[in-house]
Amino acid sequence: MSAASATLERPAAAITPRRLTVALLALGLATFTQLYAIQGALPQLARELGASPSEAALTVSLATAGLAASVVPWAFAADRFGRLAMMRLAAIGSIVLSAAVVLAPTTEVLLAVRFVGGAMLGAVPALSVAVAYERLSGRAAAAVAAAYIAGTSVGGAAGRLVVGPLAPLVGWRWAVLVVVAVGTAAIVVFLLAIRGRTAGPPPAAEPRRRRMAEALRGPGLRSLYLQAFLLVGVQVGVYNYLAFRLEAPPYALAPAVASLIFVAYAAGTIGSRSSSWVAGRIGARATMLAGHGTMLVGLALLALPPLPVVIVGLVLATLGFFLAHATAASQVGARASAIARSQAGAFYTIGFYVGSAVVGWALGLPFEAAGWPALTACAMGLVVVSLVLSLVAARAERSERRAMQAASAR
Repeated sequence: MSAASATLERPAAAITPRRLTVALLALGLATFTQLYAIQGALPQLARELGASPSEAALTVSLATAGLAASVVPWAFAADRFGRLAMMRLAAIGSIVLSAAVVLAPTTEVLLAVRFVGGAMLGAVPALSVAVAYERLSGRAAAAVAAAYIAGTSVGGAAGRLVVGPLAPLVGWRWAVLVVVAVGTAAIVVFLLAIRGRTAGPPPAAEPRRRRMAEALRGPGLRSLYLQAFLLVGVQVGVYNYLAFRLEAPPYALAPAVASLIFVAYAAGTIGSRSSSWVAGRIGARATMLAGHGTMLVGLALLALPPLPVVIVGLVLATLGFFLAHATAASQVGARASAIARSQAGAFYTIGFYVGSAVVGWALGLPFEAAGWPALTACAMGLVVVSLVLSLVAARAERSERRAMQAASAR
């Protein structure tokens, strides 16, 4: 091994599971606080910009599109320079770009900065689960991965709940600046938790093409990527447009009150943190099915008129999404081979954020054309497609396992 490689790749045993849990939870919080906070002010943005709901939602979609476009380059950079090193760089750079959003003088500059800021964040979701499985194994790794997902749900709720009520009072720019301060504090916690010699394993010797192929042909991985695309698109679409529904008759809620829908993200924290516990008792496959079923029930309730029922439906849809998402993200780390773990995480992240950008925006089209019932019908259809993918992948996985057992018995 060269002297440079020896310097770069030192053991990271000093990072205990507890420290890694704290680090990834804080980083998940920081990432989603910055990424989705502006969603809490979409009705205000639409009025300020004279935009339709789907046009205002571009401020969310372009950020997630930038993130999706960057994850594969981040994955290969991580194989060369270390996963935690790239996550540090992304965390610090993202704060700078989040602050730049506040200074954007025009809509075009705002959208451009959101795209680049999303691209800077790409290292975080692409590498976090891979780091957990690189340094731990089994249920310990799944628990740390679930902590990261829990951090994303807390961050998603915190950012939206800060911006939503504050934006009508002080303007969305000042509200976003408060979120930048929260994200900065979380990133400081992350940096302190992983301080010291934290380089990852030596750079993979396998060609990039082989690592990409491994990440695509692993057992059930492609199904997980597609499920991420569909489920997060539904989740983001519901939160993008529900505030518009609640601010209109018959509810006519004030913007600050309508933004309180993001309190439902607390259910996401429960779903993600409990996913590893549930999967350890009923299995990952059954946990995924339970998540899908809970989402469908929640979406059905969301379509009903009474406001208390709408709130219950939103809580159930959020709980089901995070239960399925945390389990799927953990399964990506478990099923991917060691040489392709960064790439598998990148593909899952691409599916996740392309779904957020495309489906989360596109659900506004049926909403604008025919109201909430049309959005509900489309959303439930997408969840059913994801459920079918999960069932087909489970059957294929069982067949592959039986074939391997038969081959080893010969």
